[in-house]
Amino acid sequence: MLSYQSARARYLDDTVSTASPALLLTMLYDRLLADLERAEVALRAGHRDVANAQLTHAQDIVSELAATLNQDAWAGAPQLMSIYAFLGTSLVEANVAASPDQVAAARALVQPLHEAWTQAAAQVVAGSDTHAVSALRVG
Repeated sequence: MLSYQSARARYLDDTVSTASPALLLTMLYDRLLADLERAEVALRAGHRDVANAQLTHAQDIVSELAATLNQDAWAGAPQLMSIYAFLGTSLVEANVAASPDQVAAARALVQPLHEAWTQAAAQVVAGSDTHAVSALRVG
């Protein structure tokens, strides 16, 4: 019989491996926001080690988003890449400075992107937007 942790890990692996590109993108943004919220709370509570782990993971997500962005898919992609570069630098600076305010500013930048990609993913699922479909192709 699988332990809870093993079962949870297998479920998460299966979810990620079978998810559509649109769902994977929204999952990354969901986790990015969660990491930033947890990091901000940890910094405000004086738990720098917890914040460091969350911010490092957030940096990994931003790197993955940048690496999989197809800059030829749509006109706004180069600007989004610039945002990812700025965000990555901001997260490193926030981590080094242990600044909850910088983390909050990063979260404020990510929130509207999360909302926009969530809406685009919903359109892809509904099959109603060919521009969203091409923009959400990962890789």
